[in-house]
Amino acid sequence: MSPKRPREVGGASLFAAAGLEQDAPHPLPDRLRPRKLSDVVGQDHILGPDGALTRMLETRTLGSLVFWGPPGTGKTTVARLLADATELHFEQISAVFSGVADLKKVFDAARARREMGKGTLLFVDEVHRFNRAQQDSFLPVMEDGTVALVGATTENPSFELNAALLSRARVLVFHSLDPAAIERLFANAETIEGKRLPLDDEARAVLVRMADGDGRAALTLAEEVWRSARGGEIFDAAQLQDILQRRAPIYDKSADGHYNLISALHKSVRGSDPDAALYYLARMLDAGEDPLFLARRVVRMAVEDIGLADPQALVVANAAKDAYDFLGSPEGELAIAQAVIYVATAPKSNAAYTAFGAAKRVAKEAGSLLPPKHILNSPTRLMKDEGYGSGYEYDHDTPDAFSGQDYFPESLGRQNFYDPPERGFEREIRKRLDYWAKLRREKAGR
Repeated sequence: MSPKRPREVGGASLFAAAGLEQDAPHPLPDRLRPRKLSDVVGQDHILGPDGALTRMLETRTLGSLVFWGPPGTGKTTVARLLADATELHFEQISAVFSGVADLKKVFDAARARREMGKGTLLFVDEVHRFNRAQQDSFLPVMEDGTVALVGATTENPSFELNAALLSRARVLVFHSLDPAAIERLFANAETIEGKRLPLDDEARAVLVRMADGDGRAALTLAEEVWRSARGGEIFDAAQLQDILQRRAPIYDKSADGHYNLISALHKSVRGSDPDAALYYLARMLDAGEDPLFLARRVVRMAVEDIGLADPQALVVANAAKDAYDFLGSPEGELAIAQAVIYVATAPKSNAAYTAFGAAKRVAKEAGSLLPPKHILNSPTRLMKDEGYGSGYEYDHDTPDAFSGQDYFPESLGRQNFYDPPERGFEREIRKRLDYWAKLRREKAGR
């Protein structure tokens, strides 16, 4: 009697299928995934001798945590290794693919596991993608110890996570990997592969910059370099960029990177540093930011940080927006760059911005006060009888074309909102205001 043949699965035997996983090629980032916390690079502030996680592990206790940082910085890896170090069952879900029903199953399994004396580390990737109600569902299981929650997010937790959840978890910040950390990854990869990256020194430095602080991206790029090189070939920087077609910068226009860079651009302009401002402008354009968004922000800078210290700033900023509308990319981007240089080098004043804010506060707080009757129109006899327009002086008919009348509601009294500094064109405005104040005092003293 002939022996039974193994049952076929999709054209392959069960024995063959069992070995597929082991024989299948694994990407370099997966093969180099750290096996212990001390192997993780670039996060010494939390994993070093005095790091926050190191101290926690010394007590053998682990509270709920939120890992906040860019992609490829080790958040998932550290969570998995934490479970190993604390002998907790590791459970991973993604907020992108999970709903309320999935959470209920995970919580039920964790409760059952707890009854058997085994704790659960629940790792939630992209935790900020859960809505407020879903985030609230974690609170009971965090409070009673059913799970030690470790949530990972690339977004600012202060804005994206419930205050109640944040109050029960400690936020640990993961940093982008610096060049030294990327170099360590390359050295580890070369040890695993048993060969050097086929790059000259300049090309190697370019590859480090291409990784943009992302460890997973660094190893993927390194693998592409090895895959592309022929025997004995060494790439220079130009060849490297041709082969890799230059990896796009890490930059999500809806995420923190977007807000960080536009903040850096705005503050560089405010700080009168045109070189830094141009650098951040170039980075945002290089990452695919909408140039019209940047042009609108330059207009905002012109009115917020320059104002009447240089009235031309708003004209130049608006002209740059119109020029980009007319020319498009890439020619129109030069107009935006020119406007950035103009606003960065213009005299600075937020006097108009501050004055408007103060006026809005007073207007809101004081309510619907009637203007003084002498500046109200009186188109009817009744209104004239009520004193509307009585005593109004037409400024053009007075000496210096200045009557010095009070235009604020009587119950409010005169207010001072606008206080121009002695800079730029506002120096001239300051002289006019001082002169009119002098005339007002003289007329009031008559």
